[in-house]
Amino acid sequence: MAFQDLFSPLLASPTRIPSLSSPKTPPTTGIYKADRCVAGNVVTHDPTLTRRSANYLPSVWDYDFVQSLSTDYTDEKYMRQAERLKGDVKHLINGVMDPLARLELIDAIQRLGLKYHFEMEIKNALENVYKNSNDAWLHHDLYATALRFRLLRQHGFDVPQDVFERFKETGKFKTLLCEDVKGLLSLYEASFFGLEGETTMDEAKAFTTTHLKDLKGNISASLSRKVDHSLDMPVHWRLTRVEARWFIDTYEQEPDMIPTLLELAKLDYNIVQSIHRSEVSKLARWWVDLGLDKMTFARDRLVEHYFWCLGLLSEPRFGHCREMATKITCLITTIDDIYDVYGSLEEVELLTDFIDRWDINGIDQLPHLIKTCLLAMYNSSNEIGYWTMKERGFNIIPYLSKAWADLCKAYLKEARWYHAGCKPTLEEYLENALVSVAGPAILLSFYFLTTDEITKEALDYIGKLPSIMRCSSMVLRLANDLGTSSDELARGDNLKAVQCYMNETGASEEVARQHVNFLIQETWKTMNKDVFKDYPFSEPFLSSIPNMARTAQCFYQYGDGHGVPDRSTKDHLMSLLVHPVPLN
Repeated sequence: MAFQDLFSPLLASPTRIPSLSSPKTPPTTGIYKADRCVAGNVVTHDPTLTRRSANYLPSVWDYDFVQSLSTDYTDEKYMRQAERLKGDVKHLINGVMDPLARLELIDAIQRLGLKYHFEMEIKNALENVYKNSNDAWLHHDLYATALRFRLLRQHGFDVPQDVFERFKETGKFKTLLCEDVKGLLSLYEASFFGLEGETTMDEAKAFTTTHLKDLKGNISASLSRKVDHSLDMPVHWRLTRVEARWFIDTYEQEPDMIPTLLELAKLDYNIVQSIHRSEVSKLARWWVDLGLDKMTFARDRLVEHYFWCLGLLSEPRFGHCREMATKITCLITTIDDIYDVYGSLEEVELLTDFIDRWDINGIDQLPHLIKTCLLAMYNSSNEIGYWTMKERGFNIIPYLSKAWADLCKAYLKEARWYHAGCKPTLEEYLENALVSVAGPAILLSFYFLTTDEITKEALDYIGKLPSIMRCSSMVLRLANDLGTSSDELARGDNLKAVQCYMNETGASEEVARQHVNFLIQETWKTMNKDVFKDYPFSEPFLSSIPNMARTAQCFYQYGDGHGVPDRSTKDHLMSLLVHPVPLN
């Protein structure tokens, strides 16, 4: 099924939502008294105007604590030790070993979060495995075949799905495979690298999911833990740093564990954690000095926003990118909450006009809090533009200001739908929501903050929202909707993808959620292929695009891990920023 066909059948135009209340006074879960309102371009004082409140919880982080985070593992002695261990691991990768052992070593290196140290060694090793025409070592080993398929596809090698035909009979996977739990698990993980139209990979995913879920207590505790982890989320969708923390503990219990590799993984995790601590500590000072942590109508999520940017690129050398992208992400959320919750329709229309013109003359027409947020966004964006001009020699402000304007126009469209009582079709909703979820704006910032030679060609290409960026933004949007739609509907927000599908088809919420999950999986199939197309940009920006989708799935897996982060999000951040890995 083609990606564009996922949203049919389509309705011709939005229809009205029956409402008992006036569109001008939507239902609220909390109220702010407004001291000013806007009528056209004239400011009036209206003490009767009320504002909605999402009743967001305050930040779970004490910013004094965040600013005090230590950076113990950046000492020179740890750096020297890490360099020695990296040399030892390079010798291991380049050493003599059988193909399966080499693949298992590469898989362990990647899941331990060490891939960025050994890019060239891994590439050369996988090229040798791929070019080896004699695959007799695979025999009928499902585990080895699936591991080879997964690692080669991950790195862009053209491995056909036909390699799994030997494990099928009469067109279906052999039931005897169910006795090979390790092989089943390997095939399950490989199936998430399938492409659109690859029916064998679809069958593999369905077959392994069913039989892994049906496993009883007749496997080892270690294998059971791995199965549960994979069924919870496949490794292809997991964030590098989050997976590394889990896999360090798992790898330590493996009978064939390589002590040198484990020692490096633990030390590197703590070194990188110290670097991330330094960055988020600095950002906490910026956030408090800016004063937006006092905007009680908006989500105060500085540390979580840093997690977003860390998820896109976590390597130490991208600190400047994480710092400035975090600032942009914080401001995106604050502006979003003005459109969704705090601002009246007249106010957000006027706000959109100021942002579209990138002109702050006359902003006294806006209420104080909205004006404050606008100035914070405007000044911070221009500071980032100055940094980019100084460091990259390119004026990014015209592109950055357009991204802000496009984002706010998408917010405004949703606000107008809400105030007019309109419910869009799923296609209409998603076409706008791909922008309003802020994926394109975030990815644009990652391009110009990570690229040494910024080009107009690449910026124009990015501005057209190519398929790979659409796919990542789509996963972000759909994962967000699955995790947040119930809470947002309860406070009177616009319908989300789940409700749009229910309205169009008459489906139950359960069926609608299944359909949204289906869209996520189909989108990943497209993105699996898109990653290896030719683009006017390259690494590291290219890797950050699917990483945005992975970060979204991490945040929204168990609910609204962004708006209500005192759940798994906090646990992840405690591991990523607060608790180092114990060293032996």
